[in-house]
Amino acid sequence: MSKAADKLIEGLFKTKAIRVCPADSPFWYTSGKIGPYYINTHFLYGSEEKANALLSEIDVLKEDKKNCTSNLISLVLENYSNDPIFKNTIDTLIENIEESIPYNSFDYISGGERRDWFFSLVVSKLLGKPHITVFKDKDAFIYENGKTEKMVSLENASVLHIADLITSASSYERAWVPAIKEAGGHMKYSFVIIDRMQGGSELLKELGVASHALVKVNEDIFKKALDKGYINEEQYAMITRYMEDPDRFMINFFKENPKFIENALKSDEKTASRARLCIESGFYHQC
Repeated sequence: MSKAADKLIEGLFKTKAIRVCPADSPFWYTSGKIGPYYINTHFLYGSEEKANALLSEIDVLKEDKKNCTSNLISLVLENYSNDPIFKNTIDTLIENIEESIPYNSFDYISGGERRDWFFSLVVSKLLGKPHITVFKDKDAFIYENGKTEKMVSLENASVLHIADLITSASSYERAWVPAIKEAGGHMKYSFVIIDRMQGGSELLKELGVASHALVKVNEDIFKKALDKGYINEEQYAMITRYMEDPDRFMINFFKENPKFIENALKSDEKTASRARLCIESGFYHQC
């Protein structure tokens, strides 16, 4: 593992961008299922607090779509200069882009609302490519040399999309790829910080987009975390069981811990609602 990659792994766990639960207390997901880890890639901005503060800032800035990029880019560039975790993430990303994608094979860098912008704006600045700021409603603005214009026509230009995370690639399919296509461009590449390995790269291939990732969420990443002492043997064993069969992991956990869902129903409303969803979906009754 290179020194930069080693620091990236450290940053993922130090900032809790990848957060692993204790072996006896899996997380409740919004789907009503349980699992051993959460991923919040944007915490690589330096910390959870800093990342959430930037999200709040973005929520204000995006109300003025045209000026959003120019106001936001100064914030992320300042953080790049001052935060070693964020700087290493960006530097590692750029190094991997340069190794994987010919510089002259893309004309623009794009990023989608909101978390993509943590990373795409800095990369576009450092690589000297104009940035396409894409909003969820497919509105898009091109930022170049300090000026912003509404995206109208890309004239068959090629685009590299930078994202924080890819799961099923639903945002790409719904908004990011169509926004570029409708302007006459072609999203040729995608480069993400983390690929959750849940079918997103396969969908991108169907959409004609070459998919790249700094980190793939598989057993290897957690083995490295174990070797570095970021997680313990019990957590690692739990993760490997989950990755082998998420549904079987859940069924077995409920059987071995019959009071877990009962306690969840008595917990805070967010936890209780997810436990109720588990029961209503019929999944719990399989146990």
